[in-house]
Amino acid sequence: MDKQENTPGSNDWLILGEKQILEFWKKEKIFEKSLRKKSPKGDFVFYDGPPFATGTPHYGHIVASLMKDMVPRFWTMRGYHVERKWGWDTHGLPIEVIVEEELGIQHKKDIEKIGIEKFNETCRSKVLMYAEEWKKVIQRMGRWVDMENPYMTMDLKFMESVWWVFKELWDKDLIYEGYKSMHICPRCETTLSQSEVSQAYLDIVDISVIAKF
Repeated sequence: MDKQENTPGSNDWLILGEKQILEFWKKEKIFEKSLRKKSPKGDFVFYDGPPFATGTPHYGHIVASLMKDMVPRFWTMRGYHVERKWGWDTHGLPIEVIVEEELGIQHKKDIEKIGIEKFNETCRSKVLMYAEEWKKVIQRMGRWVDMENPYMTMDLKFMESVWWVFKELWDKDLIYEGYKSMHICPRCETTLSQSEVSQAYLDIVDISVIAKF
């Protein structure tokens, strides 16, 4: 590392050194070589939960991503082969709401006027845009993960695999029909997941009534 003069209050040499290390890893394909090294203890399976591609990563994403980087590195050093494949969760309300706001959609009927094909294509392009922003951040923080060949839940191959699993469960009589109380979004005209409901949680001041007997 080419260490510059460390003047008081300046950390430029640290930043320079960090960039040099990242460039060296990329040029020499150090991450790829770590996957090809001998793994006498076999495979260690690590499931990396895919984030939503609905914006740039925040502090919570960074902390979680650091932990997800530490675990595979540890088991790799222990002699295991750990595949590190990136994924994207691209379905659901988060990306749809972003696109609806961008296109000025107020009601589901507006989507029909615009055209479902155009709406879907806008959602896809928005997902890919955020994916590129994530890629810059993840690589900058030095995480070793394959982002060049990620899986996306919007890929036909992925969706077909989900339907295949559902068909297998159906054939084994493991699917049942029932009733459950769910939160409904009247504007989106669909049910909400528990995580989406919790995101709208607010502490408010309200009137309480106490009956004394």
